[in-house]
Amino acid sequence: MLPIATQLGPNGLVEALFMPGMLESIGLFMTRTGALLLLTPLIGSGASFQGYKIALVVSVSAAMFLAQGLPPVIVTSPVELALHIGREMTLGFALAFVLHLVLMAMRVGSELIGNEMAFNMANSVDPSTGESMPVLSRMNESLFFLALLSVDGHHWVIRALAESFDRAPIGSLSVGPDLPHMIATFFSQMFSAGIAFAAPILALLMMVSLTIGLIARAVPQVNIMDLGFSLRVGGGLMAIGLLSPTLAPAMHSLLEHFMTGLEAGLDAMEV
Repeated sequence: MLPIATQLGPNGLVEALFMPGMLESIGLFMTRTGALLLLTPLIGSGASFQGYKIALVVSVSAAMFLAQGLPPVIVTSPVELALHIGREMTLGFALAFVLHLVLMAMRVGSELIGNEMAFNMANSVDPSTGESMPVLSRMNESLFFLALLSVDGHHWVIRALAESFDRAPIGSLSVGPDLPHMIATFFSQMFSAGIAFAAPILALLMMVSLTIGLIARAVPQVNIMDLGFSLRVGGGLMAIGLLSPTLAPAMHSLLEHFMTGLEAGLDAMEV
């Protein structure tokens, strides 16, 4: 079907708002869009004035609604409307959860490294969520967001949202049967990716731990607690510096996982 804006024209848009089911349709578009945008890291996070988030959700929802050629959703009861809202929230959450899983992979690897370096004792508080986050996780997350913006990753999210309305249009109460399985599979893949992300540095830190153990056995008089702390921090920083060229391929792999996850999510929610 043609987009709604093409069907009605500029003079008929106001009258169309009062057509049966039109307000419900707009609300469902805003529900899915809001669930995705408000829960997507970098787009929905932030401790500043929240008015821009409302403007973003309204503007993107309006663009998506006017671009669709779907008939209005006729809702006969409040229970049916609640079910429609729950479905749209689930689909929006599923797409946003893909990026959260990719970030989880990076955070798992960073926390493993930080734990070996004893850096997890120096945590910083994220002002947008109030959660405590290790220093290395904060650094790698900032680098990942910069990489995501450099390849227009935020455009991928908007395109995935637009395609989701084509594959799983509003007005239906069914959800793709493969969606829970896709999330579980992607979760396990991201956990493995997080370990692979940290594996090179962890291998060098393991050698540092072995060296500390040998020193403790060979020279018992040495205060191994103080020496071990310095060696772990110094060895970890040296490992990060030496293996910094591998950071770009690792970020590229995470971005590919993000694109693959969005596509798999869209395929799973197709009805």
